[in-house]
Amino acid sequence: MLSKSNPNQIITIIRCLFVVLMITNSYGQNTTYNQFWNEFQFNQTLSKKWSTEIDLGAAYSSTASSSNLFENTIQRSVRGWAHYYYSPRWKLSTFVAHYNNRDVPEIGQFESPEWRFALQGIYYFHKTGYTLSTRMRTEFRHMRNQDDDYENVFRYRQQIKYLQPINSKVLRKGVVYAVASDEIYFKSGAKVTGESFFDRNRLNIGAGYLFSDDIQIELCYANEYLPRNSGTQITNAASLTVSFNNLLRNIQKEIASKNDHHLKDEEE
Repeated sequence: MLSKSNPNQIITIIRCLFVVLMITNSYGQNTTYNQFWNEFQFNQTLSKKWSTEIDLGAAYSSTASSSNLFENTIQRSVRGWAHYYYSPRWKLSTFVAHYNNRDVPEIGQFESPEWRFALQGIYYFHKTGYTLSTRMRTEFRHMRNQDDDYENVFRYRQQIKYLQPINSKVLRKGVVYAVASDEIYFKSGAKVTGESFFDRNRLNIGAGYLFSDDIQIELCYANEYLPRNSGTQITNAASLTVSFNNLLRNIQKEIASKNDHHLKDEEE
């Protein structure tokens, strides 16, 4: 049924459910933060079925007294992935990551280093002119709380994502694309992240551009709704992601090509 549905209708239904959840839950006074997230992704193809990825990320945030979204550096992270392409529709992944959380409004204004491990599956509904996908991710988080004790937090994330090229029917060099997604988070209770079962809802809307088949950039607006016992937090964030595919391999090819041209010029 889902593969035959209009993707815009699916996203609208999810957003309506989210609004109902907001209305039916009251968590006190709202607090709004402005943030900037950036991430650099380095992907490396190993074979037709396997690839690896390293992500380097940073996040900045406003504070209660300043609306400047670069007021505080709240998080830095490094994440290593392994991807397995089971079929044209299924992509299975796992990662291990370290997050240096500092002054994160979500968990409190204290330093909370974190190790994170995850299992993920993405199912693609390939359509002519657009791609609809759904992502399932289970995360195990080992985090330090404000008492300097480490807690284990389990979190499940469910996302639906719509991607459509603007000036072409396929993604390739020179193509601009539009992207929209909505993701719901559920978690186990812990002192460091709160006791509520519903963690948050994240909406992303934005666009991307492919400089080549191996380099692309994506800029999005993200809205996060986080219900907490101490008060609901709402985050408005600008998100910038830059992706490189086979960067080292392409650099080696470029160097080898220049060396070959240099040798030919000397022979002539």
